[in-house]
Amino acid sequence: MKVQNGPGLVAELPHPDGLRQADVERLQQQFGKNAIKTGNSRGLQLLWGIVSEPMFILLVVATSIYMIVGQFAEGGMMVAAILIITAISIFQEKRSERALKALETYTREGVKVIRDGKEQVINAEDLVPGDVVLLEEGNLVPADACMISGNDFTVNEAIITGESFPVSKHADSENNQLFQGTTVNSGMCYAKVEAIGSQTQLGKLGKAAETLTGPKTLLQRQVGKYVKRLAIFGISAFVIIWMINFARSGMILQSLLFALVLAMSAIPEEIPVTFSSFMALGAYQLSKWGIVSRNPQVIENLGMVDVVCLDKTGTITANQMTVELVYRYENEQFTLADSDESQEEVLLYAMFASERVPFDAMEKAIVEKARQANLSAQSDDMRQIAEYPLEGRPPMMTHIYEGSGRRIAAAKGAIERILSVCRVGEKQRAAISEIVREEAEKGYRMIGVASAACPDGPLPASQDNFNWNFEGVICLYDPPRISVRAIIDRLLQAGISIKLLTGDYAETARNISGRVGIPGSNKSITGKEIMEMPDDHLQRAVQEETIFARMFPEAKQRVVEALQKNGHVVAMIGDGVNDVPALKKSDIGIAMGQNGAEMARSSSDLVLTDDKLEALIKAIGQGRKIFLNLKKSIRYIITIHIPIILIVTIPLVLGWPVYNVFTPVHVIFLELIMGPTCSLFFEREPVEADVMEKPPRDRNAGIMSGKELWTGIMQGIMVTLGLLVLYYIRMQQGQSMEMIRTEVLITLLCSNIFLTFANRSFTASFRETIKYRNNLVPWVLLATVAFILTILLVPAVRDVFGLLPLSAGQLFVCAGIAFVSVGWYELYKLIRFGKQG
Repeated sequence: MKVQNGPGLVAELPHPDGLRQADVERLQQQFGKNAIKTGNSRGLQLLWGIVSEPMFILLVVATSIYMIVGQFAEGGMMVAAILIITAISIFQEKRSERALKALETYTREGVKVIRDGKEQVINAEDLVPGDVVLLEEGNLVPADACMISGNDFTVNEAIITGESFPVSKHADSENNQLFQGTTVNSGMCYAKVEAIGSQTQLGKLGKAAETLTGPKTLLQRQVGKYVKRLAIFGISAFVIIWMINFARSGMILQSLLFALVLAMSAIPEEIPVTFSSFMALGAYQLSKWGIVSRNPQVIENLGMVDVVCLDKTGTITANQMTVELVYRYENEQFTLADSDESQEEVLLYAMFASERVPFDAMEKAIVEKARQANLSAQSDDMRQIAEYPLEGRPPMMTHIYEGSGRRIAAAKGAIERILSVCRVGEKQRAAISEIVREEAEKGYRMIGVASAACPDGPLPASQDNFNWNFEGVICLYDPPRISVRAIIDRLLQAGISIKLLTGDYAETARNISGRVGIPGSNKSITGKEIMEMPDDHLQRAVQEETIFARMFPEAKQRVVEALQKNGHVVAMIGDGVNDVPALKKSDIGIAMGQNGAEMARSSSDLVLTDDKLEALIKAIGQGRKIFLNLKKSIRYIITIHIPIILIVTIPLVLGWPVYNVFTPVHVIFLELIMGPTCSLFFEREPVEADVMEKPPRDRNAGIMSGKELWTGIMQGIMVTLGLLVLYYIRMQQGQSMEMIRTEVLITLLCSNIFLTFANRSFTASFRETIKYRNNLVPWVLLATVAFILTILLVPAVRDVFGLLPLSAGQLFVCAGIAFVSVGWYELYKLIRFGKQG
């Protein structure tokens, strides 16, 4: 039966049989997966990304020059370098890609389908045309479909049309089409799939927009600035060195070859690769802890979070409600219903106002209490024919039932709304409100219940327009999660403020927040007050207040926006549809994966797959670790590039008799050692013990502070001084260019080893960092030592590099100079910070 002029269609929808499994297998072979395919080849994209890199272009130019001038051995080495660089780039890209692919297994959406007459849950990509899907409030529509039947069904089609308001859909009208990627705003329906994958409207739009990329994040922009500045410096110096060399030698190609050394050493191509690798692998590590990142780049914000906004129900509470007390209103008296019989009327109408098969914790508690009171049998003869969805400020919802020759309406919702529509007198309302306040202060969640008789004929347009009778109040208790107090303490210790945003009574919110240790729980502010405040007043209020009660979606969003205007980086944690605007607006939206609404999950940046709030501490710690290790890596990159650049530049500019000791062959193989070091070694560094005891970093701060940057530059300068001293002394002693080159190169390689270990911490000395567990430590040492031995002991390789054998004494001098050039920083850390690290 359908209600012709009512608020919706039949609530008890007919159950279609759906496809048979044999049909599904045939259709899957015919239509493939429900996935949008792009027209570009991933392999071609990867190859183009490699060959368009500045370093690759410089390598090709250097190789060509070697071949033109007849230096075929060096040219062959450069070809080998090109192959190695390409292999490393592919490895890095595939490594990140594998991590992101692994995340897809966590982010796949499940969808309810009817197959062989039974309801089951499958992956959305396994849908085929002809499948019958069951869609409910908060679901994403998984494919283009046509409604079969529905109840009060509205859809947000903003992803297709750009319009954010909900669109009503009806099975028996022309407006019965559903599109992939849209979101169910209210109600439920059965729909038959008509198109999947690239054949959907979203798929066709996706093909037109597949080349579009999102805006760069703050950290990406900061990394870009570093790279741009160093690139500009490299290009400028390249031109100068080329001109000086040409002026002295008159040989244009040889001058160009030596100028390329500087260009290759100045371009920090490792930085963007390292950034992408850190983000992707960080996201993969989070997924292994049950924290799914829907956008790996957002992980950079985790280290900056300084405010966490928490929903109450299902977030800091266990979302396991029980009905504790029932108050009954009869003969204008509001009294505690302390026996099963006196509770029956209130429970019966509360049950009628709940879903027959509830999924909400509150409704589950009400239905279970009604079952215990043997009230379920009284609903068997009643059939739900329509509903008014939860709406309004504060909200209420209504179900319409028909049976046994009568029609009734049952409603539940916020007590002030229920009292308003029931037109309870001021005196009685004051008495009820006082009792409700007292119970709310004990931490109970309070729900008002009302009933009304429905005459035959069309239903009212609004649920407020029934002749309501106030039945009473149900008090539910949802205990705080056992671990929440410890989590709150850890967040506060980490310098992170807590804000509680809940739709509950202020008294209930204050009680729960006090139990879990949230500061400032002795006062609160309401959603209505939030919406009435001017922006400047609100920005002050969100700084001072901690408890935000009687909140609704728009108010939650406004609180998040005000915090952001104050310069905060905000993480919002929620599980319901009403949290979606705040989840989207926050810097990091975090949704519950098990009990959270699908709309909340799809609107978030992170999903806690097991709903454990403890994962939040791990996520923030991982964010801080990633940023700290990224800083170490970037400082290492800057530090090690400085001596290469200056060793090329200073002897030439000063007019030393021996100059141009390095060629592109030397620089590119130095790069082969430095690249994996910065992107592999530092990514594996463990989190430092005190990372969650320090305040979050400032949103507007750069990757490194001025002091940290200058420390890196000073490290590079000190290594350069050691190299130049050795260079100058050997030159004064009349040593050949080959011998000077050998000793300078070996000293630089030894310095690289020491710099790697010196930069494992900004504050802790080597005696502390040696305890860090990083399984790449022996491999970095082994690779560098193996490279040194190869270029010194293998004659063919040694000749290509233009080197000479070194005695044990010379090796000791090289290692000693490298140790002193880097070791001063370890001494500085030991004196400056002691055991703080």
